[in-house]
Amino acid sequence: MTARGREPQVSLKYFDCVAVVFVAVLLISNIAAQKLFAAGPFVFTAGILVFPIAYIFGDVLTEVYGYQRARRVIWMGLLCNVLLVVVLQISIALPPADGWPLQEQFAAVLGYVPRIVVASVVAYWAGELSNSYVLAKMKVATGGAHLWARTIGSTVVGQAVDTTVFLAIGFWGTLPLKVLITALWSGYLFKVLYEVVATPATYAIVRWLKAREQVDVFDRSTHFTPFSLRVDSHE
Repeated sequence: MTARGREPQVSLKYFDCVAVVFVAVLLISNIAAQKLFAAGPFVFTAGILVFPIAYIFGDVLTEVYGYQRARRVIWMGLLCNVLLVVVLQISIALPPADGWPLQEQFAAVLGYVPRIVVASVVAYWAGELSNSYVLAKMKVATGGAHLWARTIGSTVVGQAVDTTVFLAIGFWGTLPLKVLITALWSGYLFKVLYEVVATPATYAIVRWLKAREQVDVFDRSTHFTPFSLRVDSHE
């Protein structure tokens, strides 16, 4: 039975799989994001190779399972990211064993600059919740039609928030303004184009999940506070 306007009462067979992929992509991208690389006139963080996939799965979570479940996974991703940083910092601080010569390399590759950690966490949280909110609202406004408009429209907003917040907090004052501006527009443009190109894949995943889960949540009466892990039985 399809759930419209309320949290589905059926067993969710694949929700955990989508959530795990979402969190895994987030953690991988945050490690890779410490490197900036140039591609012609463009400047990117290496995390851009996989991070847009998190937005695709964020779209899938909201479109199929609703804002509340997506919000819960977003918070879990944030907590996992913080745990990753803490464990890596403790690992770096531990004295290296005699004969192990890679302490400096280990710290250089996996050591997080506190400012970058804050930038990453805040940007991710604000960007993903903005993305989910816009998609959920657009779904209600369109009556569930035009999925392409919702996925692209939500990405336009979410990635703008994410990219701007991350670069502003993480690199303002440490890189030339010209480099920051280039990184901002090139990274943002790439992420949005990534979403556009991935639209057929997003359609396929959404349709497959809706058919097998028998759910299609519309957030008509959802309380959209970002500061909650609650999933109501009825929306």
